[in-house]
Amino acid sequence: MTDTTPTLDLGPQTAVLARLAEGVTDERLQGPTPCPEYAVRNLLGHLAGLALAFRDAGRKDLGVTTDTSPDSALPDVGPGWREELPKILAELADAWRDPAAWTGMTRAGGVDLPGEVAGLVAIDELVIHGWDLARATGQAYTPDPAALRVCHDFLAASVDDPGRGEIFGPVVPVGPEAPLLERAVGLSGRDPGWKPGS
Repeated sequence: MTDTTPTLDLGPQTAVLARLAEGVTDERLQGPTPCPEYAVRNLLGHLAGLALAFRDAGRKDLGVTTDTSPDSALPDVGPGWREELPKILAELADAWRDPAAWTGMTRAGGVDLPGEVAGLVAIDELVIHGWDLARATGQAYTPDPAALRVCHDFLAASVDDPGRGEIFGPVVPVGPEAPLLERAVGLSGRDPGWKPGS
């Protein structure tokens, strides 16, 4: 782990996501999201899957959860998702409170990567998919400020990465005076003005 690597507490951001999930009504589950291939229920299923994967990546407990590509199947929620998702999110945050999570090598989505990079990817996923969920379900969204800053900087550093296109869409230009969340959303390849039906 380098001196500049954040060992951020993911708890505040996972708590934001848990509150957003709690606010999703059953009627919203079939609605569209900024992820074109996902309805709200698929986005929630993806969040549950990534929380499991990055929880186990942080624990260095490698296996099915860390070996499976997120594109292997369309994610969905099961009948107990309202109880299960907050629990998994809390476990994810707890796993990354251990400084050892940020060191050495680990795996997520079937990809081997340094612990510190896995932590940054987890933060990015939590912040950007939080925006996706809030926007898709008409909820206000205020991400954890520290997580948002790390997410923005991570995405900004990826702009010139030749492998970026395998993970993110093309950057959506957003003015430098725009709020930090909108700039991060644009860097992720999303239109910050997206709304259901747009």
